[in-house]
Amino acid sequence: MRIGQGFDVHAFGEGDFITLGGVRIPYHRGLQAHSDGDVVLHALSDALFGAIAEGDIGVHFPDSEPQWSGADSRVFLRHAVGMVHDKGYGVANVDVTVVAQTPKVRPYIDEMRGHIAQDLIIDQTQVNVKATTTEGLGFSGRSEGIAAFAVVMLLRR
Repeated sequence: MRIGQGFDVHAFGEGDFITLGGVRIPYHRGLQAHSDGDVVLHALSDALFGAIAEGDIGVHFPDSEPQWSGADSRVFLRHAVGMVHDKGYGVANVDVTVVAQTPKVRPYIDEMRGHIAQDLIIDQTQVNVKATTTEGLGFSGRSEGIAAFAVVMLLRR
C-alpha cells in the first residue's frame, strides 16, 4: 500500500462563485488562482502524486504555463489517477477536509463525493469529504480564503 497527503489554499478575490470538489458553489466572491482554484481537487491531486512519489500539482501543471489558466481541476485529478493506475495501483479510499468559515460547504458534499468518485473510478463509499471552520481564527476564520487537506490510500492492483 501507499499513502499520500495533500494541502492547498487560495485567497478569496473577485467573482460570484467558487469551485470545490468539481462543484460550482454560488458565493459573493471567487478564488484567486491560475486554474479554477478548486482547493479540494488540488489537495487530492497532490495526495495522489505524493503517494506515487511523483512530485506535486505544480510539477505537472505549472502556473507559468498559459494553457492551465482557468483550467478545470478535474483535468488535474484525472491525470493524477491515470498515473496511479500506470504505476500499478488503485485508489482504496480518500478523505478530504475543507477548512472554511464561509461559505457553508455541507449542502454540496454529496455532489463533490460523486464527482471525485467518478474521476477516481471508484465507488462513492470510498470517498469522504468533510468541512470545518477555524472558529474565527486565522485567515480562513477571517474569511480571507479557503483551504483543504487530503489523504489517500493506494493498493497494488
